Amino acid sequence: MKTIALVAHDGKKAALLDWIDRHRQFFADKKLVATGTTGKLISERLQQQVHCLASGPLGGDQQIGALIAEQQIDWLIFFWDPLSSQPHDPDVKALIRLAVVWNIPVACNIATADFIIHSSLYQQDYQRQIPDFKAHNDRFRG
Repeated sequence: MKTIALVAHDGKKAALLDWIDRHRQFFADKKLVATGTTGKLISERLQQQVHCLASGPLGGDQQIGALIAEQQIDWLIFFWDPLSSQPHDPDVKALIRLAVVWNIPVACNIATADFIIHSSLYQQDYQRQIPDFKAHNDRFRG
């Protein structure tokens, strides 16, 4: 079972909910994790359990980042609003950075999300390559 993290800024929540509604069958057998308000809205829309963390500005982005670092997230859907200033912008950048570091797919808009769910790779039991950071972790050992 794939675990998908879902995040949306206030200005993108409606777009995310509409997109999820169009693909509700896809999400039926997935484990969903989301930041607070977004998770509650998704749960209501899909009539499906969503593990809700804190609101993004209150640490939810960082909680999802920690789950990514712990290899508990397979895909990040983060509809962020590029036209609005966010008080927690460093957290947003850190979350996207962790997704790239740990090599998980990231969709920041509808087009990318559509490409991912319609990819033949996602329909298979695709096993992403998990980076080996042993050399990095051991760099100060004598």
